[in-house]
Amino acid sequence: MTIDPDWIWGLFGGLIIGSAAALYLLVNGRIMGASGIVGGLVDGSGWSTWRERLSFIVGLVAIPPFFVPFYSEVNTNLTGNLWAVIAAGLLVGVGTRLANGCTSGHGVCGISRLSPRGMAATGFYLLAGGVSVLLFKHILGVV
Repeated sequence: MTIDPDWIWGLFGGLIIGSAAALYLLVNGRIMGASGIVGGLVDGSGWSTWRERLSFIVGLVAIPPFFVPFYSEVNTNLTGNLWAVIAAGLLVGVGTRLANGCTSGHGVCGISRLSPRGMAATGFYLLAGGVSVLLFKHILGVV
């Protein structure tokens, strides 16, 4: 009998994200919301802190390859439907701007600070995700 290590990777990833959020808040005094960090560079509102924002983004891209030796195969379950991937990415981007934050800002940092806005946003993210899976996978069959 083999043990599926996916839950261990999820736990490990959650610990890393939670620790990074706590460290970012302690060092910078600001919430670690990825969409806000990136959005501030894109719309120009965060140019006063561009070095820390760019460092954060570089870390998001550069660190994961260091974990490659620890796993042999990754199954992302990503659909082969390129249009669905593009539409999903655009919808996530628009949604995070409308909600003034993403899952790292509201879900990790908001809930840990007992923020009603963060808890509400996270509830809506989960609800929208469930409805999307139901609609696009089980009803329409596009993913």
